[in-house]
Amino acid sequence: MDFIQELRWRGLIHDLTPGVEEHLNSGMVRGYIGFDPTAPSLTIGNYVQIMLLQFLQRAGHQPVVLMGGATGRIGDPSGRDSERELKTYDELDRNIAFQRSQIEKLLDFSSEAPNRVLLVNNYDFYAQMNVLDFLRDVGKYLTINYMMSKESVQRRLETGISFTEFSYQLLQGYDFVQLNDQYGITLQMGGSDQFGNITAGIELGRKIADKKLFAVTTPLLTKADGTKFGKSAAGNIWLDPNLTSPYRFYQFWLNADDRDVPKFLRYFSLKSQAEIEVLEAAGDIQATKRVFAEEITTRVHGPQEFAAVQAVSQLLFDPKAGPDTLRSLDARTLAQVADEIPAPEVAKSQVLAHANILDFLSEQTGILPSRSEAKKAIQNNAISINKVKITALDALVTPADILHDTYIMVENGKKNKYLVKLIG
Repeated sequence: MDFIQELRWRGLIHDLTPGVEEHLNSGMVRGYIGFDPTAPSLTIGNYVQIMLLQFLQRAGHQPVVLMGGATGRIGDPSGRDSERELKTYDELDRNIAFQRSQIEKLLDFSSEAPNRVLLVNNYDFYAQMNVLDFLRDVGKYLTINYMMSKESVQRRLETGISFTEFSYQLLQGYDFVQLNDQYGITLQMGGSDQFGNITAGIELGRKIADKKLFAVTTPLLTKADGTKFGKSAAGNIWLDPNLTSPYRFYQFWLNADDRDVPKFLRYFSLKSQAEIEVLEAAGDIQATKRVFAEEITTRVHGPQEFAAVQAVSQLLFDPKAGPDTLRSLDARTLAQVADEIPAPEVAKSQVLAHANILDFLSEQTGILPSRSEAKKAIQNNAISINKVKITALDALVTPADILHDTYIMVENGKKNKYLVKLIG
């Protein structure tokens, strides 16, 4: 595989520095991408860079992951209109540990080949360096004029930028110098918003060590309507199943704008160009979405979670799903169901006391507004408890109805589904 050609047809190139193609064709190259621990989890935007490292390894080169134990303490001004709120050291350490565990699952660290994945923490470069050494050995080599010319700085001149964030490009730049010196790394990659920081590293490499270094950047991940992926817990697509459940992760790709599908396929699928072109030539966009959603969900969350996603989908949308289907789901899968449908909470003691079905549907859960409405629904054969129709007005909800000591599924007709959560 030719790395640059692979990125070209996938639309993953935004910037290339001169000579990078020839350099990559000269033998095995070590290339790195940095990940700052400013969030509790990696996101789908970070996953673009994970894919870049995978493609680099598949092309016979060595991918290097740089955890930003030092740069995360400073805060990157790139792409921001205001000063970043600094995280505590404890929070940064937790984020690093969690992100590292995510990366170790997403990339192949098991290979014994010379191009196996290497993981480094840039805190190691600075832990023993004092401010005088840094200013003398690093700051001396970039002029204020050069640093002011960077887009990340220019866009903050009106609103203001602290010296802390202004100095970020020096740290990221010196990372490149240290990685080259210690590990022979000659290529840095990242999103297009990092190009200024990356070229600062190339400049420092030239001035400090007389080294020729190279860069590749990717376009920022945007949707067809031009909007970026959100950065809040609700608006982003996180790779942590506790922040974005595997079911919602899968549904995101199924419900994506049709115009985004070609980009998503090229950015995130490991299928070859020929395989992707066959999928697109078939002209069935929904089938393509299903194939892609299965691939990326299985790769990020694993086959077991994808099986759970299918089970949730079957439970919510397949009219043939019955009591056996429901009772076969484990507690984690039911928790995903509870994230997708109304989940009223009821004191467990009320159910353990054998709740009358009319009270349960009205006063305890609020699924129906009154006992009379609950009675009417049962008489109309509309109510099911755990996929079993309720026909008797004096039926009881008993401990035997509680799934995994927490859940009871209630249906009012075909469309109104609830997963009651028992608390206390």
